[in-house]
Amino acid sequence: MIKDKMKNMNEEEKRRYRLERLYKILPVISIFLLILLWSTVAAKSDFPSPKETCDRLMLLFENPIKGKNIFGHTAESLIRISIALLFNWTFGIAFGILIGWNKKAKALFTPLFNGFRAVPPLAWIPLITIWFGTGEFSKIMIVIFGSLASVVVNTQAGMLNVDQLYIDVGTSFNANERQKLFQIAIPSALDAIFAGIRTSTSAAWMVVLAAEMLGSESGVGFLIVRGMDAMDMPLVLAAMIVIGLVGALLAIITQYLERLMCPWTRVESN
Repeated sequence: MIKDKMKNMNEEEKRRYRLERLYKILPVISIFLLILLWSTVAAKSDFPSPKETCDRLMLLFENPIKGKNIFGHTAESLIRISIALLFNWTFGIAFGILIGWNKKAKALFTPLFNGFRAVPPLAWIPLITIWFGTGEFSKIMIVIFGSLASVVVNTQAGMLNVDQLYIDVGTSFNANERQKLFQIAIPSALDAIFAGIRTSTSAAWMVVLAAEMLGSESGVGFLIVRGMDAMDMPLVLAAMIVIGLVGALLAIITQYLERLMCPWTRVESN
């Protein structure tokens, strides 16, 4: 069937078709090579093998830790970042639009914001712990502090890079400032805004894991600490695999949303 399909193609179409098939196969090959390398290292050392890690992951369903299996702990982490991202996307986008559009606001707030974003997320942990304790609110605050800057920076950059020609066209059609902002500037900056959303999602996922490792009784980061304390390396590796899979899934979801809201980015990438 494939041969019959290729007979009706010219050389350029055949080359593209082969490349498309290769691009689909390469990810599978890379995963296979990773598992092969992992198995080889495990066979020559005390490092847990893929089978031991998989068995430990399945054991979490039979013997949950703190009453939760792997799905329960993953859900706890996702709930924390969801709350933090909801605030970041609301406040961060609004603030980025403000300092990207209004020159007075930019002059007033940019120095303070630059000082805020220069502080590493983990540096806020002692202060947040002193102020709010070690409960859920503290973990959410750590995620907010760790993933807010990327939303603001990308949104501001998108607003500053709006083509002046678009604004001039709006002016020639007697558009007021509100119309220029909401009908011209913000739609033009959507691709940059979604870049900030993607970056903040990845940052939030990393920061929440660090927060859970420093003090928590649930979440994927907590599982890593639990495995380290008990010298349970298969549990540590199982949690790391889940972290990677969930991170990749979040990246796919945000990319899909970007293409849905900004279809021109798909055209440009092609």
